[in-house]
Amino acid sequence: MRKRIAVIGTGANGAAIAASMTRAGVDVTCIEQWPAHVDAILRDGLTVNSPSGQTVTRLSAINLCDVATLREPFDIVFVVVKGYDTRWACELVVPLLKSDSLVVGVQNGMTLDDMTDVVGAHRTVGCVIEVAANMFDPGIVNQQTGMWFAIGSEDASVQRRLSDVSDVLSAAGDVEIVEDIRSSKWMKLVANAAELVTSAILDLPLLEAIALPGMHAFMTETGKEAGRTAVALGHRIVPIFGMADIDTSSPDAFATELLDRVLTDYSLPDTRTTVLQDWMKGRRAEIEEINGLIVREQARLGGHVPANEITLRLARQIEAGTLTAGPHLAERLSAALK
Repeated sequence: MRKRIAVIGTGANGAAIAASMTRAGVDVTCIEQWPAHVDAILRDGLTVNSPSGQTVTRLSAINLCDVATLREPFDIVFVVVKGYDTRWACELVVPLLKSDSLVVGVQNGMTLDDMTDVVGAHRTVGCVIEVAANMFDPGIVNQQTGMWFAIGSEDASVQRRLSDVSDVLSAAGDVEIVEDIRSSKWMKLVANAAELVTSAILDLPLLEAIALPGMHAFMTETGKEAGRTAVALGHRIVPIFGMADIDTSSPDAFATELLDRVLTDYSLPDTRTTVLQDWMKGRRAEIEEINGLIVREQARLGGHVPANEITLRLARQIEAGTLTAGPHLAERLSAALK
Protein backbone atom coordinates (compact mmCIF):
# COMPACT_ATOMS: atom_id res chain seq x y z
CA MET A 1 0.00 0.00 0.00
CA ARG A 2 1.10 3.57 -0.65
CA LYS A 3 2.46 5.09 2.56
CA ARG A 4 0.86 8.22 3.96
CA ILE A 5 3.47 10.77 5.06
CA ALA A 6 3.12 13.91 7.18
CA VAL A 7 5.66 16.70 7.55
CA ILE A 8 4.97 18.84 10.61
CA GLY A 9 6.91 22.07 10.40
CA THR A 10 7.41 23.27 6.84
CA GLY A 11 9.99 25.99 7.20
CA ALA A 12 12.91 26.06 4.80
CA ASN A 13 13.92 22.46 5.48
CA GLY A 14 10.56 20.82 6.04
CA ALA A 15 8.98 22.47 3.01
CA ALA A 16 11.85 21.49 0.71
CA ILE A 17 11.71 17.91 1.99
CA ALA A 18 7.95 17.76 1.47
CA ALA A 19 8.24 19.17 -2.05
CA SER A 20 10.94 16.69 -3.05
CA MET A 21 8.94 13.73 -1.75
CA THR A 22 5.75 14.99 -3.43
CA ARG A 23 7.52 15.33 -6.78
CA ALA A 24 8.73 11.73 -6.33
CA GLY A 25 5.13 10.56 -6.08
CA VAL A 26 4.90 10.23 -2.29
CA ASP A 27 1.57 11.00 -0.55
CA VAL A 28 2.57 13.96 1.66
CA THR A 29 0.52 16.20 3.95
CA CYS A 30 2.19 19.37 5.25
CA ILE A 31 1.20 20.58 8.73
CA GLU A 32 2.28 24.17 9.34
CA GLN A 33 1.96 26.84 12.04
CA TRP A 34 2.39 29.94 9.81
CA PRO A 35 -1.00 30.65 8.20
CA ALA A 36 0.40 32.95 5.50
CA HIS A 37 2.77 30.17 4.44
CA VAL A 38 -0.09 27.67 4.15
CA ASP A 39 -2.12 30.20 2.15
CA ALA A 40 0.79 30.82 -0.24
CA ILE A 41 1.42 27.10 -0.75
CA LEU A 42 -2.25 26.38 -1.49
CA ARG A 43 -2.55 29.40 -3.79
CA ASP A 44 0.74 29.33 -5.71
CA GLY A 45 2.51 26.09 -4.77
CA LEU A 46 5.88 25.97 -3.01
CA THR A 47 8.79 27.60 -4.84
CA VAL A 48 12.26 26.20 -4.09
CA ASN A 49 15.26 28.06 -5.44
CA SER A 50 18.29 25.76 -5.34
CA PRO A 51 21.68 25.41 -7.04
CA SER A 52 20.04 23.14 -9.61
CA GLY A 53 17.33 25.66 -10.49
CA GLN A 54 13.81 26.64 -9.48
CA THR A 55 10.92 24.26 -8.88
CA VAL A 56 7.29 24.98 -8.07
CA THR A 57 5.41 22.13 -6.40
CA ARG A 58 1.75 21.82 -5.54
CA LEU A 59 1.51 20.54 -1.97
CA SER A 60 -1.26 19.36 0.32
CA ALA A 61 -0.98 21.71 3.31
CA ILE A 62 -3.08 22.38 6.41
CA ASN A 63 -2.87 24.66 9.42
CA LEU A 64 -2.20 23.27 12.89
CA CYS A 65 -5.78 23.99 13.89
CA ASP A 66 -7.03 21.58 11.22
CA VAL A 67 -5.08 18.54 12.44
CA ALA A 68 -8.00 17.60 14.71
CA THR A 69 -10.18 17.16 11.62
CA LEU A 70 -7.95 14.41 10.20
CA ARG A 71 -9.02 10.80 10.67
CA GLU A 72 -6.77 8.58 8.53
CA PRO A 73 -3.46 7.74 10.27
CA PHE A 74 0.01 8.37 8.88
CA ASP A 75 2.69 5.74 8.31
CA ILE A 76 5.63 8.13 8.74
CA VAL A 77 5.66 11.58 10.33
CA PHE A 78 8.65 13.87 9.85
CA VAL A 79 8.93 16.36 12.72
CA VAL A 80 10.82 19.39 11.37
CA VAL A 81 10.02 21.99 14.04
CA LYS A 82 12.46 23.75 16.39
CA GLY A 83 13.89 21.53 19.09
CA TYR A 84 11.95 23.37 21.80
CA ASP A 85 8.68 22.59 19.98
CA THR A 86 9.27 18.83 19.85
CA ARG A 87 6.93 17.71 22.61
CA TRP A 88 3.80 19.52 21.50
CA ALA A 89 4.41 18.60 17.85
CA CYS A 90 4.64 14.92 18.74
CA GLU A 91 1.58 15.13 21.01
CA LEU A 92 -0.34 16.74 18.15
CA VAL A 93 0.11 13.73 15.88
CA VAL A 94 -0.24 10.92 18.45
CA PRO A 95 -3.93 10.40 17.57
CA LEU A 96 -2.88 9.94 13.94
CA LEU A 97 -0.30 7.22 14.59
CA LYS A 98 -0.67 3.48 14.20
CA SER A 99 1.19 1.06 16.44
CA ASP A 100 3.83 0.64 13.72
CA SER A 101 3.99 4.26 12.51
CA LEU A 102 7.40 5.93 12.59
CA VAL A 103 8.13 9.46 13.81
CA VAL A 104 11.35 11.01 12.51
CA GLY A 105 12.89 14.00 14.30
CA VAL A 106 14.67 16.03 11.61
CA GLN A 107 16.05 18.58 14.06
CA ASN A 108 19.02 20.11 15.78
CA GLY A 109 19.65 19.25 19.42
CA MET A 110 19.03 16.10 21.40
CA THR A 111 15.30 15.60 20.87
CA LEU A 112 15.38 11.79 20.99
CA ASP A 113 14.26 11.56 24.61
CA ASP A 114 11.38 14.01 24.20
CA MET A 115 10.15 12.07 21.18
CA THR A 116 10.45 8.74 22.96
CA ASP A 117 8.55 10.05 25.97
CA VAL A 118 5.62 11.07 23.76
CA VAL A 119 5.39 8.50 20.95
CA GLY A 120 7.40 5.61 22.42
CA ALA A 121 10.77 4.11 21.53
CA HIS A 122 9.01 1.69 19.16
CA ARG A 123 8.15 4.61 16.90
CA THR A 124 11.11 7.00 17.34
CA VAL A 125 13.69 7.67 14.64
CA GLY A 126 16.46 10.23 15.12
CA CYS A 127 17.75 12.20 12.17
CA VAL A 128 20.73 14.48 11.52
CA ILE A 129 20.32 16.99 8.70
CA GLU A 130 22.88 19.24 7.08
CA VAL A 131 21.92 21.93 4.58
CA ALA A 132 22.18 25.68 4.13
CA ALA A 133 18.78 27.21 3.44
CA ASN A 134 16.47 30.07 4.36
CA MET A 135 12.88 31.19 4.04
CA PHE A 136 11.83 34.77 4.68
CA ASP A 137 8.77 34.95 2.45
CA PRO A 138 5.77 32.60 2.64
CA GLY A 139 5.84 29.92 -0.01
CA ILE A 140 9.44 30.57 -1.10
CA VAL A 141 12.46 28.49 0.03
CA ASN A 142 16.04 29.36 -0.87
CA GLN A 143 18.13 26.21 -0.63
CA GLN A 144 21.82 27.02 -0.99
CA THR A 145 23.28 23.49 -0.80
CA GLY A 146 22.19 19.90 -1.17
CA MET A 147 20.73 17.97 1.78
CA TRP A 148 22.39 15.18 3.74
CA PHE A 149 20.65 13.01 6.33
CA ALA A 150 21.65 10.37 8.86
CA ILE A 151 18.86 8.27 10.40
CA GLY A 152 18.91 5.75 13.21
CA SER A 153 16.97 4.40 16.17
CA GLU A 154 17.81 3.13 19.62
CA ASP A 155 15.07 0.50 19.29
CA ALA A 156 16.30 -2.60 17.44
CA SER A 157 12.93 -3.30 15.84
CA VAL A 158 12.80 0.24 14.43
CA GLN A 159 16.41 0.11 13.26
CA ARG A 160 15.49 -2.86 11.07
CA ARG A 161 12.74 -0.80 9.40
CA LEU A 162 14.76 2.28 8.54
CA SER A 163 14.71 1.47 4.84
CA ASP A 164 11.05 2.58 4.93
CA VAL A 165 12.22 6.05 5.98
CA SER A 166 15.22 6.10 3.67
CA ASP A 167 13.11 5.16 0.66
CA VAL A 168 10.98 8.30 0.91
CA LEU A 169 13.55 10.69 2.40
CA SER A 170 16.10 9.94 -0.32
CA ALA A 171 13.97 12.03 -2.69
CA ALA A 172 15.25 15.09 -0.78
CA GLY A 173 18.95 14.23 -0.44
CA ASP A 174 21.59 11.68 0.48
CA VAL A 175 20.52 9.38 3.34
CA GLU A 176 22.83 7.33 5.54
CA ILE A 177 21.56 4.75 8.04
CA VAL A 178 23.73 4.80 11.18
CA GLU A 179 24.01 2.40 14.10
CA ASP A 180 24.62 5.00 16.83
CA ILE A 181 22.21 7.86 16.18
CA ARG A 182 22.81 9.50 19.57
CA SER A 183 26.53 9.85 18.86
CA SER A 184 25.73 11.16 15.38
CA LYS A 185 23.37 13.73 16.89
CA TRP A 186 26.13 14.83 19.27
CA MET A 187 28.55 15.22 16.37
CA LYS A 188 26.04 17.58 14.73
CA LEU A 189 25.99 19.47 18.03
CA VAL A 190 29.75 19.89 17.68
CA ALA A 191 29.15 21.74 14.42
CA ASN A 192 26.11 23.62 15.70
CA ALA A 193 27.83 24.79 18.89
CA ALA A 194 30.71 26.20 16.90
CA GLU A 195 28.81 28.30 14.39
CA LEU A 196 25.06 28.67 14.80
CA VAL A 197 24.77 30.94 17.84
CA THR A 198 28.26 32.44 17.73
CA SER A 199 27.83 33.98 14.28
CA ALA A 200 24.30 35.13 15.15
CA ILE A 201 25.67 37.03 18.16
CA LEU A 202 27.83 38.95 15.69
CA ASP A 203 24.78 39.57 13.44
CA LEU A 204 26.75 38.48 10.37
CA PRO A 205 26.70 35.74 7.72
CA LEU A 206 28.87 32.85 8.90
CA LEU A 207 31.83 33.48 6.60
CA GLU A 208 31.95 37.17 7.57
CA ALA A 209 31.64 36.37 11.27
CA ILE A 210 34.44 33.85 11.35
CA ALA A 211 36.75 36.24 9.47
CA LEU A 212 36.70 38.70 12.37
CA PRO A 213 39.86 38.74 14.54
CA GLY A 214 39.88 35.85 16.99
CA MET A 215 36.61 34.33 15.81
CA HIS A 216 37.97 31.29 14.00
CA ALA A 217 39.84 30.26 17.14
CA PHE A 218 36.80 30.98 19.31
CA MET A 219 34.35 29.03 17.17
CA THR A 220 36.79 26.13 16.93
CA GLU A 221 37.14 26.04 20.71
CA THR A 222 33.36 26.11 21.15
CA GLY A 223 33.14 23.01 18.95
CA LYS A 224 36.01 21.33 20.78
CA GLU A 225 34.22 21.83 24.10
CA ALA A 226 31.12 20.19 22.63
CA GLY A 227 33.17 17.24 21.37
CA ARG A 228 34.89 16.78 24.72
CA THR A 229 31.52 16.86 26.45
CA ALA A 230 30.17 14.19 24.11
CA VAL A 231 33.10 11.89 24.86
CA ALA A 232 32.82 12.53 28.61
CA LEU A 233 29.18 11.44 28.39
CA GLY A 234 30.23 8.18 26.74
CA HIS A 235 29.44 8.98 23.13
CA ARG A 236 31.67 8.16 20.17
CA ILE A 237 33.35 10.45 17.68
CA VAL A 238 31.80 9.33 14.38
CA PRO A 239 31.85 10.76 10.84
CA ILE A 240 28.88 12.84 9.73
CA PHE A 241 27.78 14.73 6.60
CA GLY A 242 29.18 11.90 4.49
CA MET A 243 32.74 12.87 5.49
CA ALA A 244 34.08 9.32 5.76
CA ASP A 245 37.67 10.56 5.83
CA ILE A 246 37.27 13.11 8.63
CA ASP A 247 39.69 12.83 11.58
CA THR A 248 37.91 11.01 14.44
CA SER A 249 41.05 10.38 16.50
CA SER A 250 40.07 12.95 19.14
CA PRO A 251 37.25 15.42 19.81
CA ASP A 252 39.62 18.35 19.23
CA ALA A 253 40.82 17.08 15.87
CA PHE A 254 37.28 16.25 14.81
CA ALA A 255 35.85 19.64 15.82
CA THR A 256 38.65 21.53 14.07
CA GLU A 257 38.26 19.72 10.77
CA LEU A 258 34.45 19.63 10.91
CA LEU A 259 34.14 23.40 11.26
CA ASP A 260 36.55 24.05 8.41
CA ARG A 261 34.69 21.63 6.14
CA VAL A 262 31.32 23.15 7.01
CA LEU A 263 32.77 26.51 5.99
CA THR A 264 33.94 25.19 2.63
CA ASP A 265 31.19 22.67 1.80
CA TYR A 266 28.01 24.11 3.34
CA SER A 267 28.51 27.90 3.43
CA LEU A 268 28.10 30.61 0.83
CA PRO A 269 29.10 34.27 1.31
CA ASP A 270 25.54 35.19 2.33
CA THR A 271 24.74 32.06 4.40
CA ARG A 272 23.13 33.04 7.69
CA THR A 273 22.69 30.39 10.35
CA THR A 274 19.25 29.32 11.47
CA VAL A 275 19.72 31.16 14.78
CA LEU A 276 20.42 34.46 13.02
CA GLN A 277 17.45 33.87 10.73
CA ASP A 278 15.22 33.37 13.77
CA TRP A 279 16.45 36.58 15.38
CA MET A 280 15.95 38.49 12.13
CA LYS A 281 12.31 37.32 12.24
CA GLY A 282 11.95 38.27 15.91
CA ARG A 283 11.70 34.61 16.92
CA ARG A 284 13.21 32.71 19.81
CA ALA A 285 16.13 30.54 18.67
CA GLU A 286 17.51 27.16 19.78
CA ILE A 287 20.20 28.57 22.06
CA GLU A 288 19.21 26.40 25.03
CA GLU A 289 19.08 23.28 22.85
CA ILE A 290 22.58 23.88 21.47
CA ASN A 291 25.12 25.74 23.60
CA GLY A 292 22.79 25.58 26.60
CA LEU A 293 22.72 21.79 26.46
CA ILE A 294 26.51 21.61 26.43
CA VAL A 295 26.77 23.99 29.38
CA ARG A 296 24.20 21.99 31.37
CA GLU A 297 25.77 18.62 30.61
CA GLN A 298 29.23 19.85 31.59
CA ALA A 299 27.83 21.29 34.84
CA ARG A 300 26.31 17.88 35.57
CA LEU A 301 29.74 16.34 34.99
CA GLY A 302 31.31 18.92 37.29
CA GLY A 303 33.14 20.75 34.50
CA HIS A 304 33.11 24.06 32.66
CA VAL A 305 32.99 25.05 28.99
CA PRO A 306 34.00 28.74 28.92
CA ALA A 307 33.41 29.34 25.19
CA ASN A 308 29.93 27.82 25.30
CA GLU A 309 29.15 29.61 28.56
CA ILE A 310 29.89 33.09 27.21
CA THR A 311 28.04 32.24 23.98
CA LEU A 312 24.96 31.22 25.96
CA ARG A 313 25.19 34.24 28.28
CA LEU A 314 25.33 36.77 25.44
CA ALA A 315 22.64 34.98 23.43
CA ARG A 316 20.28 35.04 26.40
CA GLN A 317 20.85 38.77 26.80
CA ILE A 318 20.18 39.36 23.10
CA GLU A 319 16.93 37.41 23.26
CA ALA A 320 15.94 39.30 26.43
CA GLY A 321 16.48 42.60 24.61
CA THR A 322 19.19 43.82 27.00
CA LEU A 323 22.02 43.46 24.49
CA THR A 324 22.29 44.27 20.79
CA ALA A 325 23.89 41.70 18.50
CA GLY A 326 26.73 42.89 16.29
CA PRO A 327 30.43 42.65 15.43
CA HIS A 328 31.27 44.72 18.52
CA LEU A 329 30.69 41.57 20.61
CA ALA A 330 33.58 39.68 18.99
CA GLU A 331 36.02 40.88 21.62
CA ARG A 332 33.74 39.74 24.45
CA LEU A 333 33.53 36.29 22.91
CA SER A 334 37.26 35.89 22.24
CA ALA A 335 38.11 37.15 25.75
CA ALA A 336 36.78 33.82 27.07
CA LEU A 337 39.87 32.11 25.64
CA LYS A 338 42.37 34.37 27.42
